Amino acid sequence: MSQQTGPALEIAGLTKRFGEKVAVDAIDLEVPSGSFFGLVGQNGAGKTTTLSMAVGLLRPDGGKARIFGQDVWAEPAKAKALVGVLPDGLAMPERLTGREALTYLGLLRGMPKDVVAQRADELLAVLELDEAERTLVIEYSTGMRKKIGLATALLHAPRLLVLDEPFEAVDPVSAATIKTILRGFVATGGSIVLSSHVMALVEQLCDHVGVVDDGKVVAAGPLDSVRGEQTLEETFVGLVGGERAAMKKELSWLSS
Repeated sequence: MSQQTGPALEIAGLTKRFGEKVAVDAIDLEVPSGSFFGLVGQNGAGKTTTLSMAVGLLRPDGGKARIFGQDVWAEPAKAKALVGVLPDGLAMPERLTGREALTYLGLLRGMPKDVVAQRADELLAVLELDEAERTLVIEYSTGMRKKIGLATALLHAPRLLVLDEPFEAVDPVSAATIKTILRGFVATGGSIVLSSHVMALVEQLCDHVGVVDDGKVVAAGPLDSVRGEQTLEETFVGLVGGERAAMKKELSWLSS
């Protein structure tokens, strides 16, 4: 994998409003090249909206995003050639097999047919989908859909992967396979941004972390610096939910 200089992803002042609701409030964030970066936050914190704007899936109301220096909105073709994206709730060609979906999406990108075929072979084998390559995507399990989605994100040899909840509803065997692929990607020079609300998963995989709350970044940096002497979950609760967590709530009919 060829090296790229500068940050893998730079987000400067990204802002998004939905009516009166400010979903993302002038977020600034930098993902170092070669890092495995975890973006954590509660449901509704703004993680998905931020990443959607950062990779060109959702137009921001303000701010900029750059992938290895390429402006996502001013130079979309150059920027998108460098990134592979696995959105949450990825829409796939349901009436194609896994191999057909990879072939279709690879040719749509303008990749040579023989290169698409070779990479599809390797991806289906590594992700343990080769035995199901004749199965339609609509018949795939949740774990299989995540894996074929990851395959489409990797197909064009990106330098950055942006993954939104890639392990949600995935069985342990499929999760182990995906983790191995992702660790290998970073080990060979790739960069990853992984969005999740599962703190233990982020601690297991990531070396950098950003904490998002109410559309803002409240902490970011190397994992050990952000969490300090605590677990990431303890630090996270202290940053975004200290008062709420301190309020003991009980159900009256469950109390003796």
